[in-house]
Amino acid sequence: MLGAVADPPVRRGSDYAELSRRISRAGLLDRRPGWYAVRIALTLGAFLAGWAAVVLVGDSWAQLLVAAGLAVATTQVAFLGHDAGHRQMFRRRGPSELVGLLAGNLAVGLSYGWWVDKHNRHHANPNHEDEDPDVGAGALVWTYEQAVATRGFGRWLARRQAWLFFPMLLLEGLNLHVASVRAVVGREPDGRYRTPMRHRGVEALLLAAHTAGYLGVLLLAMSPAKALLFVAVHQGLWGLYMGCSFAPNHKGMPMPTAAERLDFLRKQVLTSRNVRGGRFVDLALGGLNYQIEHHLFPNMPRANLRRAVPIVRAYCAERGIPYAETGLVESYRQALAHLHEVGRPLRG
Repeated sequence: MLGAVADPPVRRGSDYAELSRRISRAGLLDRRPGWYAVRIALTLGAFLAGWAAVVLVGDSWAQLLVAAGLAVATTQVAFLGHDAGHRQMFRRRGPSELVGLLAGNLAVGLSYGWWVDKHNRHHANPNHEDEDPDVGAGALVWTYEQAVATRGFGRWLARRQAWLFFPMLLLEGLNLHVASVRAVVGREPDGRYRTPMRHRGVEALLLAAHTAGYLGVLLLAMSPAKALLFVAVHQGLWGLYMGCSFAPNHKGMPMPTAAERLDFLRKQVLTSRNVRGGRFVDLALGGLNYQIEHHLFPNMPRANLRRAVPIVRAYCAERGIPYAETGLVESYRQALAHLHEVGRPLRG
């Protein structure tokens, strides 16, 4: 597994190479250490303040409000892990992995190594049914072929998946924790680990420390019943927030096949959607609202993505490449419309 999400290939004379030169000349690939120092301090401060509130509030039903606030802070910490995985903070692998392991495994309880492996495959072939793990058949289906292959409860779910999408996201936090543990310990029949991982022992230790610290603080601060409800609210809203951050990016966009043989520029732009909305949306979605620019330049610091938009948009217009932008609510509508359409053959 790579220590960061792989940078795109650049071929001299290609459409992407020319765009890359324009972006580089604008200084948008330069690191932003000051910006990230402030972002890390503010995010970590909010996260630690949330846990301090857990201790101070004690055995009170007000803990459910603390759980909701902590879900927001936890997602913001996860965004930092995402940026570290792309080496947006540091060019060197070592510091990037350190931040990723601390943010992912220790703070959030999410395997950094598993996520990087999965995210590498997503970035290489976004929205490709056979190559992108984010659109593989699972609890949700993304193509007619996946829909008609469902059976039993999966088919019942596929018929109604657009209506059940947001409620199902309440289970995404639990799913991410389970997937992380499976990635760390899971083996093939021949004994090889299923998921490549550079620091498997460290990841296992940090995940164990996260679990022990998380449950320990809750049980010391409140009764077991309130602790259980705290976990349900915190993990449910964290999963919902994470899912809502990623859903607008590709869902409902074209799903290319291997036969189409798109070049890198078109593969990334045609399958991605930007979300407008100003600074609040930038903060709420962790910069993922600039999905086109992020996919074209995954190691571009988050703070530079907004500045790259006019350059990329103009270049796409020059080359006659559709550039998708929409508002936040409309992005969800398009994603849900796609889910509903995919389930249509099952409702006939």
